[in-house]
Amino acid sequence: MNEIASPGQLRLAYLRWALVTVPAIVFLGFLSGRLANSGYGNRWFDALEKPALMPPGWAFGVAWTILYVMMALAFAIVLHARGATGRGAAIALFLVQLLLNLCWSPLFFRAHQVGSALALILIIFVTVAATTALFWRIRRLAGVLLLPYLAWLAFAAFLNYEIGRLNPDAATLVAPALRTQI
Repeated sequence: MNEIASPGQLRLAYLRWALVTVPAIVFLGFLSGRLANSGYGNRWFDALEKPALMPPGWAFGVAWTILYVMMALAFAIVLHARGATGRGAAIALFLVQLLLNLCWSPLFFRAHQVGSALALILIIFVTVAATTALFWRIRRLAGVLLLPYLAWLAFAAFLNYEIGRLNPDAATLVAPALRTQI
């Protein structure tokens, strides 16, 4: 049984990873946004003055779904690359950036911490840049799949910064859901 796997077997092994990572990461992203009451329809967010370059609400759902799918496919590629140098560090860093990503919506939309959310998104950007470099070394396609995510993070950081600049009193605009008492 010292035979090398056929190309078909290798594709099937990758597909198995993708069938786990894609739904899991898309679901976690959806759950984070839902629990944070993110986007339009959130009383606090609706009350904020928005920058001129703010996309319509539907664009965020579409963009994040595509980005989460691409992130999950990149992750599946690296998970599938058993024996690759740096694979463990790449997996760990990916999971760290994913956790940080999932924390951003509750911090911004639920806790109304615009400044802290900006700091967090900058940390996420640096972490994703490092993850992209590690993924690139393991499998170039995995690194390429994270590039749109980096671009979107840069745009999201700009939007976060502009919202903070346009709304210096953002934290007190509407009572945060985390502090609401019944």
